[in-house]
Amino acid sequence: MFKLSRRHLMIGGAGLAGAAILMSKPGDESGPRDPYFETLQAALTAAGIASPTLVIDKARLNANIDTLVSHLPAGMAYRIVAKSLPSLDLIAHIRKRSGSDRLMTFNQPMLSALTRAMPEADQLVGKPLPVAAARNYFGGLTPEESAAASKIQWLIDTPERLRQYQELARATGQTLRINLELDVGLHRGGLEAGETLKAMLGTLREAEELQFAGFMGYEPHLAALPEALGWRERAKAGAWRRYGEALAQAAEVFGAEAIAGLVRNAAGSPTYRYYQSTEIANEISAGSCLVKPTHFDTPLLEPHQPASFIATPVIKAIDRTRLPGLEFAAEGQRAWDPNVSRTVFIYGGNWLADPVDPPGLSYNKTFGRSSNQEMLTGGHNLGIKPDEFVFFRPHQSEAVFLQFGDIAVFEDGQITQRWPVFEASA
Repeated sequence: MFKLSRRHLMIGGAGLAGAAILMSKPGDESGPRDPYFETLQAALTAAGIASPTLVIDKARLNANIDTLVSHLPAGMAYRIVAKSLPSLDLIAHIRKRSGSDRLMTFNQPMLSALTRAMPEADQLVGKPLPVAAARNYFGGLTPEESAAASKIQWLIDTPERLRQYQELARATGQTLRINLELDVGLHRGGLEAGETLKAMLGTLREAEELQFAGFMGYEPHLAALPEALGWRERAKAGAWRRYGEALAQAAEVFGAEAIAGLVRNAAGSPTYRYYQSTEIANEISAGSCLVKPTHFDTPLLEPHQPASFIATPVIKAIDRTRLPGLEFAAEGQRAWDPNVSRTVFIYGGNWLADPVDPPGLSYNKTFGRSSNQEMLTGGHNLGIKPDEFVFFRPHQSEAVFLQFGDIAVFEDGQITQRWPVFEASA
């Protein structure tokens, strides 16, 4: 009978461990540049752009708008989420292509800007604002803008806030349209069917200075829940049950016919495709899926294309990576991981974004992040020179888009327009 000695076992174990280490050795991820980004780079260079810039591909944007609209069931309206698309020109383009005159707004400066630029649009405030913000909004209106103010739906989440807005309505002489925020499972505040909701609905029925406009039930948590064991489906069913219970309670207070025309807002980019009928919601809100930052790379949004990129020039391109104080370790690092073989320093940095071209670039964790000249490292096949562009995909749009000034619009191989963005605001 064959027997393994302890020595044989030790040698075999060491061999297996060595093989496992070799198998975990990183491969070189660098390589040729994507022709798409080379075309973008040529357009930026031809336009004389030489600083960090947010670029939107208009053809991809249009395709994403068409994709969203094509997925809406009969009778479902679309509300454009302004915070995710923070540019008047961008919103105007989406309004025209989608045919929507509904906006979701998230702060008083944005509300005021959209009132002035798009007075015909219906604006639903997407989060409950302190009553002082609403007071500031009315205080800044010109007489010509007062009609546009009547198209706003103010989101209310508590009896106290409803009382504050009722007092504001009396003080301003305005009839305020009130939309009630529902908690359908996100648990970020809002109302559920019960005595509190019943009392607030009663207040809305009796108050001449308030008009009940509808409900908003936001459920982005659904897309984050696992599908295993039916977890996501149960949560979705629970969200819709809560929404249905609130609708039933509103029908008890106002009557079924009176609530037929209410706004029943739901969804966001991650969940809008769940709504295949208008049984619960009669409008969905979305914005980010039209430009598709990386946080929206989900199976449900697979039909949408990335349409927004950060482009920034290379300041320095160095053919080997050297880290301050660790020069002695450079050769060993490169021998183990070829993806730290070469270095570029870019114009600006420290954005919520991931490098996507040239391929194989990554942030250097040892050197750290920088908002001035960020260091990126890549493999032996990294081919980029100073004044050429590195391209990133933002993680999100609502805050990142505001960091670069006017958006560069890429169309038919050229930068054809510059779209100003909103001023940064909460």
